[in-house]
Amino acid sequence: MTGSVEHDVLLGPSPAEETLTVAKNVSTRYLAIAVEMVLGLVVLPYNVQHLGKAAYGLWMLTASVTAYFSILDLGYSGALVKFVAHYRARRDRRALNEVLSTTFFLFAGFGVLTYAAAIVVAVFLDRLFHLAPDQVYLGRVVLLVTSVNVAAGMAASVYGGVVNGFQRYDLNNVVGTISSVITVSANVVVLALGYGLVAVVVATTAVRVLTYWVYRANAYRVFPGLQLRLGLFSRARLREVTMFSVYMALIDWSRKLNYAMDAIVIGAFLNTTAVAVWAVGQRIAEATQRLTNQLNDVLFPNVVDHDSAHRTDRLQAIFIQGTRLSLATVIPIGGTLMLLAAPLVEAWVGPDFRGSVIVLQLLAFTVIVRVGNATANTLLKGAGEHRLVAYTNILTGIANLLLSVAIVRPLQLAGVAIGTLIPVTATAVFVLFPAGCRRVGLSISEATVKAIWPAVWPAAVMAIYIEATRDLVPPTLLAVGAESIVAGLIYAVTFLLFAISPVERRFYLSKITEMVGRSVPAPSVSEGA
Repeated sequence: MTGSVEHDVLLGPSPAEETLTVAKNVSTRYLAIAVEMVLGLVVLPYNVQHLGKAAYGLWMLTASVTAYFSILDLGYSGALVKFVAHYRARRDRRALNEVLSTTFFLFAGFGVLTYAAAIVVAVFLDRLFHLAPDQVYLGRVVLLVTSVNVAAGMAASVYGGVVNGFQRYDLNNVVGTISSVITVSANVVVLALGYGLVAVVVATTAVRVLTYWVYRANAYRVFPGLQLRLGLFSRARLREVTMFSVYMALIDWSRKLNYAMDAIVIGAFLNTTAVAVWAVGQRIAEATQRLTNQLNDVLFPNVVDHDSAHRTDRLQAIFIQGTRLSLATVIPIGGTLMLLAAPLVEAWVGPDFRGSVIVLQLLAFTVIVRVGNATANTLLKGAGEHRLVAYTNILTGIANLLLSVAIVRPLQLAGVAIGTLIPVTATAVFVLFPAGCRRVGLSISEATVKAIWPAVWPAAVMAIYIEATRDLVPPTLLAVGAESIVAGLIYAVTFLLFAISPVERRFYLSKITEMVGRSVPAPSVSEGA
């Protein structure tokens, strides 16, 4: 009986089951993001109020440091999902367990290296950042406790790779959502009882580490034949995975340069209070990017499939529709954040954080560029151009770092945000988007007319509404939220009724109804694309 179950698991879902699986994966991912956004919205001002700006900034600074420890996995985490899916499709249980056992023991070693690196950074913490004398010891303790979660997570990442490789993202999404709720609850309770930063970090870290045991149980649930044994460690499998992981490592390192280095630059050249001010704008921008970029994760296996079958016409359709829908998703949210940044920041964290307004505006524009170009990135990675994506991203990250360091003192936080915006925009406009056009046989002008312009011009209608009513919006979260919803609806109506054709409108609406479980007649994919 067990052998039959394992065979069915490796066989994979039928087309109908696959559609349902994709729907569950996407919907639970959005649920997880929505819960994290709401929790973050509530807990950030609560933490600032109870800890103070300096202590909260110290916490965010150490979190930024630990984010860089994940580069020690050398891209193997990103490669693992690919090879799990690959050998599952080939129904090769032996090869699958060899890949998983090899990466498990590799990740365990990476976890040890991670904590050793954390100890070194903790020793020299006062030399790396501008810290007050009373912050040095506290910063070391917080860093070392937080690093326990990072090191343990690296060793346990093989379990998440199994679940994702078997296309059961929904399991990890649900577990992550529940863990986030428990983590925030522990955070709130510890502060309410009068404890300080160290106690909060210990409590939240404990919850996250315990969650890894749930991920482990899920891995054995989706793949009952999972075996992690040292005897299955294979140098041949290690070489095989490494040939792909090296480029995933470059992409991951560049992502760290673009996402996490900014707070470290601020901590090195300004102070921890400035880090706290930066974190407000950065938190909203990161949540926006996560919320609006889910489509491109789902598109990746489709790109690989059509590229393998040399279906350039389908790649072209994915490029046009993916870029347009990505922009149509991010522009109303990012544009609203740019135009309503001042009342939003004041309503959320108070007037003391006015410096976060310009940070939020610049980072929101950066998110629009990133998400708008994400389909080109996905297409190039899945259609054999992953080297170009890796090299371009690492150069973008280096340029981000150098420019931010050069202008952080004269322009303060705005300079760091500009240092992020300029390289990201330049590589999107002049390198990656044109490369995507070439890969699918489109001219840049044709792609701009079909993919970009229909999603961009409705933003003008939305902006006119916000400019006409912004002064009437009081600085409360309820009022700002209501204004944002109305502005987003104006954009959506303009986009659906006037920016796209009736055939495309019916196609989009049919897919929306499918996601909420309704059955309506739908035009064919080729008709909609």
